[in-house]
Amino acid sequence: MANENLKKLESRVISAAEATLAESKVVSAIDVLQRIGWLPQARLDEWRQGRLDYLERGILTNLHKISTAMRLFRHWAVLRGLVPSETGYVSRTRDRRPLRFSKSGEASIERAYRTHWVSPELSSLKRNKLQEKQSRAPDLVLISPLHDWTCDKCGNSGDFLLLENDNGLCRPCAGLDQLVYVPAGDAALTRHAKQASHVSAIVVRFSRSRKRYERQGILVEQAALVAAANAASHVSSRRREEHDAEAPQSVRAG
Repeated sequence: MANENLKKLESRVISAAEATLAESKVVSAIDVLQRIGWLPQARLDEWRQGRLDYLERGILTNLHKISTAMRLFRHWAVLRGLVPSETGYVSRTRDRRPLRFSKSGEASIERAYRTHWVSPELSSLKRNKLQEKQSRAPDLVLISPLHDWTCDKCGNSGDFLLLENDNGLCRPCAGLDQLVYVPAGDAALTRHAKQASHVSAIVVRFSRSRKRYERQGILVEQAALVAAANAASHVSSRRREEHDAEAPQSVRAG
């Protein structure tokens, strides 16, 4: 790569890395590749869904430029005094298999992609919590389809489909027919139901106007939804009792 082009790429990489670090106190190679426009979100999603055998297939440039950008990024991170933290990446599929980043599969290259660089300003406790969050397996995602469709496994259809390895699966074939749908709108109910459910999935639908998938709700176990609803009802009753107890006597009497 010519010296002038190298300097331009270095400037782009550093600008992207600095912006991400300022926002979240942690930055990865994936963050940088996205910000400089080499890794479209759609391709990243395909990789996470197990539909790309390795991430570099979805990056919109050649391996030499990718390698150069990765080297520049690591050099910047070391000079900035950032703390390296290896993060596990697993697929957004039912088997949660480890994801591969590079065409070669070399251990050093895979490690470079997995490494997140964390601001030293964060305490060790916050760094540990951040690593735990980043290493958590991603949610399964089901699509609320815009058109008629058929399951690639059984030939039936249904309300939602799971994309896995380029196949569209209905809920029974995906082993998720025991889950119930909770539409978006009640954030507290959704959060508590998801926490209580051993298995859950996010439901999205493509917006033609915004050209992107948008969250519609979640799928959770029936028992988890009942428990979350009961908890919400209990909290609501307690708040009413506290409000009544704090109200002036004249207001309560009147």
